[in-house]
Order: sequence, then structure tokens, then C-alpha cells
Amino acid sequence: MSLTLLAQSAIGGVLLGGIYGLLALGLSLSWGLLRLVNLSHFALAFLGAYLTYQLGTQFGIAPWFSALVVVPAFFVAGMALHALFVRFKVDEFASMLVTFGITILIESLIQWIWSADYRKFESGYAQLSLQIGTVFVPVLELAAFACAALLAIAAWAGLNRTLLGKALRAAAHDGAIAAAFGINATRLSYLLAGLCAALAGVAGVFIALTSTLAPSQIEAWIGVVFAVVIIGGLARPLGALAAGVLIGVSESITMAAVNPAWAPLVAFSILIVLLLWKPRWL
Repeated sequence: MSLTLLAQSAIGGVLLGGIYGLLALGLSLSWGLLRLVNLSHFALAFLGAYLTYQLGTQFGIAPWFSALVVVPAFFVAGMALHALFVRFKVDEFASMLVTFGITILIESLIQWIWSADYRKFESGYAQLSLQIGTVFVPVLELAAFACAALLAIAAWAGLNRTLLGKALRAAAHDGAIAAAFGINATRLSYLLAGLCAALAGVAGVFIALTSTLAPSQIEAWIGVVFAVVIIGGLARPLGALAAGVLIGVSESITMAAVNPAWAPLVAFSILIVLLLWKPRWL
């Protein structure tokens, strides 16, 4: 394999890792701080992608303006879903089962409205790329990675450098002690749930721009991003991005150097090795 092909594969993997990290960010925060394994996060992201596709192809709305509709709507939907969890006192294990059912419902809704056919949002930026030496960097994928990096840094700074973030971490660690110091854990949980769903909306916009859409892809992405969340560590925004890049680069190089059919095995192979190794952040 030539060095040019290796470099191009590595760049493609880094950019793909940005999408993985962006998808993993909301799930990582929800799981780590709310103790809710929200598998419907993936379905929400793809619903956001289809809404972006619909607004762009039928009404001619640019994806950046679609985000101004999709992201706030998902914030409200995330709080509404969390209200159900609070009302029925859904625990960590039950949340995985409940949200898996919600995922199936959303997938069925997508298939009912848009059918199971593959769809692609063609934008004027799809073919744009930057040339660096002998390799090319797609503009849309680069924008997705930049957005993922900015959101991961902002989430890290928010959790570690602000009173609100410290309150969230305190409530997640020991809600009773946090309440004794005047922290309203329930109110904070609604805010965080809304933000996690909004992150799914942001991911959906970029999925619409960079990927071919099909309802069946939801399950295909769940496994990979689930591995990214575990490898990156719960409630670790920068870890989610780093793990996404690790998986993305590994998959891309495997496809280029070995065989594309082996790529789906990469994420779980890395996950198994790390679980056996048991580094401190897992």
C-alpha cells in the first residue's frame, strides 16, 4: 500500500472519528451523569438527519438553518423524554430497554414516512475538498470534525470549569449530599437531558450532509458508537472524541490495507482488548 493511500485513509478515519465522537458525546454524558443508557440517542440523530434532508430537498432550506429548527426542537424532546423517566423512576438497566423500544418506534416512523430506500442530501459543498500535498480533505467532513472538537472542548470546560458543571458532577456522584448543599439535581437533569438530545440533533445535521441515509443504518451505528462511549469513558467529552478518532482511523486503515469486510470487527476488537487490559479510565 502506498504512503499516499495510507495518509488518505488516515485522514478519512480521523474525520469519520469526528462523526463517531459527535454521536457518542450525548450518550456519554447521559450515561455518565444521568445514569441513563439512552439508546434512542442514535435514532434521534438519524431522525434529525432525515428532517435536515426533508427541509433541504423539499423546501430548499440550507442545513445550517435547518439546525436552528432541529436542535431546539430536540432539546425540548429530550426534556419531555426525561420527564417520563423521572415520572416512572426508570433506572439505568430499564432505561436501556425502554430507549431501545423508542429506537424501534423512531426507526419505524422514519421508514413509514421516508421508506427504506437510500437517500442522499446533495449540497453544493459535497464535492469541495482541500488539497494538502497529495491528499484531499473533504470540507463537510472537516466541518463535522471541527464541530465535534469544539463541542467536546466546550462540554469538558463546562463540566470542569463552571459551577453548573461541578453541580452536575456532584449530583451524579451523590445526589443526597448534593441536595444538602442546595443543588437541585432534578432540575439539572432536565437541562442535561435536553442538551444531550440537542447534541443528537447536531450530529443528525452532519450525518445528513456526509452520509447516505437508510433506516437500517441506526442499528449499524449503535454498536460502533457504543464501543466509542465505553472506550472514551463515561462523561468524558474529550475521551469520546479521542476514542472516535481511534476507531475511525483503525477502520479506515483496515479497509484500505486488509479488506473492507473486516472494518466492522475493528471497534469491538479494540474494545475487547481494552476491557481485558482494564486501563484506569474504563
